[in-house]
Amino acid sequence: MDDAKFEVRLEPDRKGRMVHARVSADEYAAIEKAAKAADMTVSGFFRSLILEGAGVRPILTKDDRLVMALLLEDMRAIGVNLNQVARSINSGKTVHPSELDINLGNVQRIQAAMMTELRSLSKRAGHKRRGEG
Repeated sequence: MDDAKFEVRLEPDRKGRMVHARVSADEYAAIEKAAKAADMTVSGFFRSLILEGAGVRPILTKDDRLVMALLLEDMRAIGVNLNQVARSINSGKTVHPSELDINLGNVQRIQAAMMTELRSLSKRAGHKRRGEG
């Protein structure tokens, strides 16, 4: 997963290309059911499967998105704290070393949590593709 790149885009790309696939009525019903279970449209679900299979980005479940949102909120709070420390240092004020230690510890904890979650996503996706989970 070292070579994987995740891009965060503020505005979604326009979908100018179309991919066609023929499926039977039963297959389509299964796709619809799976998309509904994932709380996605058929198009979004299909696109996610294709992109995950191509190694572009993983499928995130509702729970995955919740965990990622919580981690993002934690990262923002840590960023605010680091900006306050940097502002203090840049204005000539002294910062107690424990303040830096606390912030560094928080950065390390959020990094570990992100790596754990990304490994879990990757492992789960592999198991699902192989029909193991």
